[in-house]
Amino acid sequence: MEDRVTETFREGVVVKPYERLSPDQVEWLDEASLRILAEPGIWCYNERAASLFKAHGATVWEEKEKHSGCWRVRFPSGLIKEAVARAPSRFVLGARRRENQLLLDAEVPRVYFGSGSEANIWIETEMDDFVSVHDGSLTVRVPRFTELRGNTGLLSRAARLCDKLEHLDFFIRPLNIQDPGITPENHDVNKFFASLNNTTKHVQAGLTKLENLNDVVRMAELIAGGPEGLRGSPIISFIACVFKSPLQMVDDTAEKVFAIVEAGLPLVISSSPQGGSSAPIQEAGMVAQINAEILAGITLTQLIREGAPVLYGSVPVRARLDDLHDLYGCPEFNQYNIDCVQLARFYKIPCYSTAGVGDAKVPGMQATFEKLFTHLYMAMSGAQYIHYAFGLLDRTNSFCPVQAVLDNEQIGKIKQCLREPKVGPSVVEEMLVTVKRVMASSYRLYARHIRKAMRAGEVSSPYRFEAKGLEDRVLEKALDHMNRLESERPPHLDQVIVDRIFDEIPGLLPGLREATEGEEIRYNDLRAGSKLCTSKSS
Repeated sequence: MEDRVTETFREGVVVKPYERLSPDQVEWLDEASLRILAEPGIWCYNERAASLFKAHGATVWEEKEKHSGCWRVRFPSGLIKEAVARAPSRFVLGARRRENQLLLDAEVPRVYFGSGSEANIWIETEMDDFVSVHDGSLTVRVPRFTELRGNTGLLSRAARLCDKLEHLDFFIRPLNIQDPGITPENHDVNKFFASLNNTTKHVQAGLTKLENLNDVVRMAELIAGGPEGLRGSPIISFIACVFKSPLQMVDDTAEKVFAIVEAGLPLVISSSPQGGSSAPIQEAGMVAQINAEILAGITLTQLIREGAPVLYGSVPVRARLDDLHDLYGCPEFNQYNIDCVQLARFYKIPCYSTAGVGDAKVPGMQATFEKLFTHLYMAMSGAQYIHYAFGLLDRTNSFCPVQAVLDNEQIGKIKQCLREPKVGPSVVEEMLVTVKRVMASSYRLYARHIRKAMRAGEVSSPYRFEAKGLEDRVLEKALDHMNRLESERPPHLDQVIVDRIFDEIPGLLPGLREATEGEEIRYNDLRAGSKLCTSKSS
């Protein structure tokens, strides 16, 4: 495990938050959420959570006539307010390399972007040459897309690529693993190992089965240098969507919340209602309901263990009116999410939010528009932790690595747009001196004064994939860049740690170990031959 100092973390971008809601509107929504939790309250399908709520002053009764194993819980507003106030406003998410740690502070709008979802489909991109029927000497390159089912090899490849993308700050598995040897009993250990072995950034995921938690935690402890190292700077964290909207606390997910909080690891309390079906489509109704669900979930974490690190996880979507599928590329998606960021800031809890999702099925103009639409506005909102931001297509059904490369470039430009202005008395005086010098010279140009600004990071570069002629070659250039990134040395764990993990953790697929060893051998052989190429996982 690399030496770690908690004061070292990724820079992100600190923004001046764009806010849709006035202070009065925030308080109205807060009050509306508390009124929902008081009446009608929630339907809780976990007896342990219901008992805990009752022990702290909630009104709880079992609905024997309507539901088996269901408890109605009505919360006094004081219980919610006191519990939420106990949640920490500031904590660190660790990483294998200390410079990749994340500092989450609810009162500092420092924005981080990461991947997310668990898409079933990987979209591979290749360029094909076609000859014009009008001019045989004219050849045009066009992309060809192939759908592949997600597996551990592709997830490993995604993690390696994401480790190289400079504007991706954390890794949430973007791909479901569907290898023949994967079962519910070993799904968690394999997805966490594939992720941790291939990225040095923070790793976060949901937990498929509660019984797998101890093995996942033990794996992370081996990597972090022991239990104290993991708790001191957790290299992993978890996501729990504890509510099935509207207002129904899920039994098995609640049990996972108990276990993760008791293990002392960070947790996202996530809610994802759909406006128009499982939540009101109107802004006020959607935001009041999702906020109520998140507040109830955060209250549970703080009643389990006061001070448990938790993120306010807002993932609201809107229904399409033709088929009731999720609709991401619409203005309401931004409106819901920005409101939730403001509420998280009101409660002083770091916010896990959503951007970079659209309805396009392949990279192109529609995908660029839909993603930019949310990337920019959610970054402007000041959400600390924005997932789904890289590579997703067809809502959250597909992950495309070349799209992740395109998203990385787009997010880099957004970070440049939103950086803090460097304006002050000393800066102004220095600029006035420069103006006088230039105007006193014979050439009267500022070109000689650019380098200092470039060294200070104040000058952005041109679009990485810009075309030089009359052809649009963005996708082709992005694919070439992706291939160069994938040809670099993979950031695998030390082989001694890998061996210990495979010795102690049951259920890991042998192919993951063989792939690690084979890639290292192949990389070293290629380096010795002064030739580097890409090995594709299948």
